[in-house]
Amino acid sequence: MLAWPAPLLPTLPGTGPVLRVHDTARGEVVATQPDTTARMYVCGITPYDATHLGHAATYLAFDLVNRVWRDGGSAVHYVQNVTDIDDPLLERAERDGEDWVVLGMRETALFREDMTALRVLPPDDYVGAVESVPRIVAHVETLLDEGLAYVLDDGTGDVYHDVAQAPGFGAESGYDDATMLRFSAERGGDPDRPGKRNRLDPMLWRGQRPGEPSWPGPKGIAGRPGWHIECATIALETIGMGFDVQGGGSDLVFPHHEFSAVHAEALSSSATGVKQPFARTYVHAAMIGLDGEKMSKSRGNLVFVSKLRGEGVDPMAIRLALLAGHYRTDRAWTPDLLRTAERRLATWRRAVARDAGAPAAPVLQGLRERLSDDLDSPGAIALVDTWAEQTLAAAPGDETDDGAPTVVADAVDALLGVALLGVALDPCVPGRALDGPASRAH
Repeated sequence: MLAWPAPLLPTLPGTGPVLRVHDTARGEVVATQPDTTARMYVCGITPYDATHLGHAATYLAFDLVNRVWRDGGSAVHYVQNVTDIDDPLLERAERDGEDWVVLGMRETALFREDMTALRVLPPDDYVGAVESVPRIVAHVETLLDEGLAYVLDDGTGDVYHDVAQAPGFGAESGYDDATMLRFSAERGGDPDRPGKRNRLDPMLWRGQRPGEPSWPGPKGIAGRPGWHIECATIALETIGMGFDVQGGGSDLVFPHHEFSAVHAEALSSSATGVKQPFARTYVHAAMIGLDGEKMSKSRGNLVFVSKLRGEGVDPMAIRLALLAGHYRTDRAWTPDLLRTAERRLATWRRAVARDAGAPAAPVLQGLRERLSDDLDSPGAIALVDTWAEQTLAAAPGDETDDGAPTVVADAVDALLGVALLGVALDPCVPGRALDGPASRAH
């Protein structure tokens, strides 16, 4: 599956410090310690609707991870999936009388456009669940052969993972059984289904149902894969075990990330005889709300990136508005938040258009320090605000640096992902920012 085009990253002098992020499993901020290449897996969209601002905030958070690693001198192998077969996609297609394949392809294409406009660095591997089915089937068969999974004895052909045989189950989320059961029921699980060995056992394979798409499956059982084994398989096939960051929204802590780890760790142990952790660090972005509630498709209270773009909103203002809050803090989207971001963007662009400005070295150092400290984007933004105010207020005789505006513009571009110079609008798509030749106004 094709990802989206990569924006050009300016080269900055020197290198940034080690990235420290909050690990959900350990409950504390820890240093990432990549090997030669930093490896990150971020769970992608289920393409049954357009990209809303909750999605965008999550992918912007992990875009910062990518950028800070690169600025620190690491190569990065970034993987993202597309859950292009799942219940919500099939339900939406049936509701609208549309082919589920066409729906998924259209919404995935729109997601790519939104990520391009927001200048999110694309994944190196962008992998759909459908294209991964053969490997998923092989993995489910392995778990069945090892006695770690079972076929439900009700004629459906549904296959479940036996979590009683998963040492360390619950370590990623840290939740107790009552909490896991509640989230399982709320987030696509079936804890009350009769015949399961354990109420928390996750589905690996769903036997064929009338009217649903299906593929040849494990032990000859036609059907389609469960959600969690999709990501486990894609991660194993692209970046392997023990990668540096598993990322996603906070609503994925359980069940999705917990069960993806269970599946992958069981498969890895089966293959090598050695228990390895699925990921070194579990990082989760908080929720974006509207009118006092989490922004979600089920509530119908969504603000779409594409709709804002279509109204002519600069994608860099959207990006700045979302980065104005810390990635781990639940926060609300409001018109005032966007208006503030638009004013901030205009101020920054006026400042970097000057021939000279306040010294840039403290800004570059400060940006690196703030973002490497658990992605403190509000602190980083405040530093640029101060520099822009000083630059615009400079009077004859004040200390200025002829190269400062360019250095600051490059730093903001490379580290925060906000393009300040040489931005043109695509005449075919209102609000889509494109990279162009640098231009300066006096």
